[in-house]
Amino acid sequence: MTRRNTPRISFIGFGEAGQAIAAGLRESGIERIAAWDILFPEPAGARLKIAGEAIGVRTAGSAADAVRATDMIISAVTAASSVEAARSVVPHLTGSPYYLDINSVSPGRKQETAKLLGQHARYVDVAVVAAIHPDRHRTPLLIAGPHAHEVAPLLQELEMRLSVVGSETGSAAAIKMIRSVMIKGIEALTLECFLAAARAGVLEEVTASLKNNYPTLDWTRIADYNLERMASHGERRAAEMEESAATLRELGLEPLMVDSTVKRQREMGALGKQESVRETLKSGRAAMLDAINAVAKNRH
Repeated sequence: MTRRNTPRISFIGFGEAGQAIAAGLRESGIERIAAWDILFPEPAGARLKIAGEAIGVRTAGSAADAVRATDMIISAVTAASSVEAARSVVPHLTGSPYYLDINSVSPGRKQETAKLLGQHARYVDVAVVAAIHPDRHRTPLLIAGPHAHEVAPLLQELEMRLSVVGSETGSAAAIKMIRSVMIKGIEALTLECFLAAARAGVLEEVTASLKNNYPTLDWTRIADYNLERMASHGERRAAEMEESAATLRELGLEPLMVDSTVKRQREMGALGKQESVRETLKSGRAAMLDAINAVAKNRH
């Protein structure tokens, strides 16, 4: 670090999470931020570059360019690309920067990444345990691994909120992946339950009846939120749930419910791309369910 609270930070992956964290860090006074995303050279990468310029992030020409002389790397790619992201930077690392792996992958995948990086970087297993908006870089994190206690004060200087959950790589990932079994599973159950209720013409009755078993929960708000999240991010959630399934298999448990959650999340992610569905995402569960049913009916 050159001065207190002014590290050079590099992002590998510059989608929603990377942009949100980078924007928060820039506003908190971090000036030297670079980013690389494999989409940058493609037409689809134009909007990512525009976002970087608006935030004040230098959009690099390659992974090597992004991590040159950096103090800290934040890997925020798709679950399937997490190991490849590390592989793309490892030949170009100097000075053993911190490598914060915030990707939603299994403990085994994180251990594989840490082994790949070896002594080239100080690997930190990071789990993001809340929606990245609105708190951005202040979103609650769990961190683990042999460098977790070492990096914690530096992250706190960056205004990050975190808890160290262990010195073994994979401990944070295990909490996140197992937690997701419940969180993303409830989302999938919400879709299945409320879609059936809408088709049967008993949506309000089913919503009201859930209060009998869960009197402290507002099921109208839960349904609105869960359906919107799945429609907006179902494909990404499905990929994350595949990592949850891998986690359960690593633990010797057959992921019967998780495998079904993957299907429902992916299905809803595809439906959410339809314009007629997107138009209803802020209009509540009844409007969303009507749009989803209309799209599903047309497909059949």
